[in-house]
Amino acid sequence: MRLAARGTADHSKSFGNYVFISVRGRSELRIVNSCDSQRIIINRLIGGVRVEVIVKYNGDIFAVAQSVGGQAERLSEGYAVLTLPEEVLDELYLFTEIEDIEMPKKLWLGAAKQLGSSCISTVQRMTGQGLSGEGVIVAVTDSGIDYTHPAFRYADGRTRILSIWDQTIDGSPPEGFNEGSEYSREEIDNARDISGHGTAVAGIAAGSSQNNGVAYGSELIIVKVGRRGNDVFAESTDIMRALRYTVDKAREYGRPAAINLSFGMNNGSHDGTSLFEEFIASIANEWKVVIVTPTGNEGAAGHHYGSRVAQGHDKYIRFFTAAGIESFYLTMWKNFADSFNIELIYPDGSSSGIIRPEDHRRTVSSRGMLTNIIYGQPTRYSVDQEIFIKVQTREDYLRAGAWTLILHPVSIFDGRVSAWLPNSAEAGKGTYFSDPSVYDTMTIPSTALKVIRVSGYNDSIGSIAPFSGVGSKDDPDAVPDVAAPAVNILAPKAGGGYDSFTGTSFAAPFVTGSAALLMEWGIVRGNAPFLYGERIRAFLRLGARRAQGGDHPDPYFGYGRLCLEDTLEQLEKYTFI
Repeated sequence: MRLAARGTADHSKSFGNYVFISVRGRSELRIVNSCDSQRIIINRLIGGVRVEVIVKYNGDIFAVAQSVGGQAERLSEGYAVLTLPEEVLDELYLFTEIEDIEMPKKLWLGAAKQLGSSCISTVQRMTGQGLSGEGVIVAVTDSGIDYTHPAFRYADGRTRILSIWDQTIDGSPPEGFNEGSEYSREEIDNARDISGHGTAVAGIAAGSSQNNGVAYGSELIIVKVGRRGNDVFAESTDIMRALRYTVDKAREYGRPAAINLSFGMNNGSHDGTSLFEEFIASIANEWKVVIVTPTGNEGAAGHHYGSRVAQGHDKYIRFFTAAGIESFYLTMWKNFADSFNIELIYPDGSSSGIIRPEDHRRTVSSRGMLTNIIYGQPTRYSVDQEIFIKVQTREDYLRAGAWTLILHPVSIFDGRVSAWLPNSAEAGKGTYFSDPSVYDTMTIPSTALKVIRVSGYNDSIGSIAPFSGVGSKDDPDAVPDVAAPAVNILAPKAGGGYDSFTGTSFAAPFVTGSAALLMEWGIVRGNAPFLYGERIRAFLRLGARRAQGGDHPDPYFGYGRLCLEDTLEQLEKYTFI
């Protein structure tokens, strides 16, 4: 069904077949999840900037954008991000071109002698392969970069950065995009990294040889992601734009690219079925790229709960929230065939009342707090159902407290439930389940298909880092690929000099840089012209060093510790043209 035209898109250009529609909106946003003709509407306050949705589409998405008075930026085949007025969100369901809709989620930055422990030094030395990443692009989507740091300059002072797109400031955006400022190699003089996270990540992956960067001969593409005027977080739509930009730039330069995404979030099912994760998997199939992401720092945070519900027995899920936060969410996933009512007990002992599946959505106001409880529906990609709970204060901050979520079974077939609280950067260390599960704590987007998942270990003692995100104990496909050093990593810091960094964010760039060296050996030098994508992932797994007597892959190390030298040896055994 096609609606009458309501307006005209301000600007739209073709980028494969993905689209953004962007219009200024009010501060009250309705989040929409679809299931064919059915829909769930969630109200959320986002600060009055604009309304964006991710869509899966077919046909002419620009006609849809024009009909609702929006704007379209196409990203890749079958996917789009649409930004449009809040009041027309419902109308998207009337278009046969729209197959699915998803609201963007916030992602947070994860908190780098390691060349030797990862068998990289021998590959770099001329006595080995003499690889430096020359002819390969290392792309870092992060908090920005200190472009003045000598780690990112040639000996003659020229920058090794091909381009920077800073999404957080107004200026001249890249062609086909609507916001931010792009700086070419000749223009790089502005976009700076305030947090220092991106500078450290880029320095590990591709800093100069004096800095002990892995792919020190590569050149860089940098995307600083985030909301305008906000350096704390990015949304999934920002990451999608960054990936589209990076892949197009790499294709334009005619070079392979290793892409590092050191971000993570808990808001989702963690099974790769969100539109955000589907997009990442699809763009990983474009051009000669690999995408590397850490498993996150949620292993010991206590933010995941996994259990079973039995017929006739109420399930009590207890958790605590930290002081000083304005809101938090709890997202629970279960088999759609299972049915249970829920009840939330507040820290003061009061109850939300019984919330039933047929209520679909309930808003409860209690003692200065507003609670939204939503029963979602399965999508075209999954038979699971989400129950989403968001609590926000009407005052300055929520008080620290103990909560209980009670599940009252109605009819149970499967019984498995998994729930996540926000990650540590968002909810603080004082927010956790009283009986958490360490398994299934890999953050999104490391749960996407066709990305290289990197956990973190302490290479001084050889053990997994306690904070490192852990995979499934039951599904061998839902575990890390390899582990890399993540504790006390020396890396460039914003403003000059070097500092020590800890977190899986700083494990991932060891693998990103290693992938760049592999692509130099395979693609640039002609030893293996198709050495990118899943092929690199497979050989990194094969060449990983594993502890004697252990079962691999395991939920912690995956297939073992990164060893680039052994990976190259395996490649040489299998390479033929």
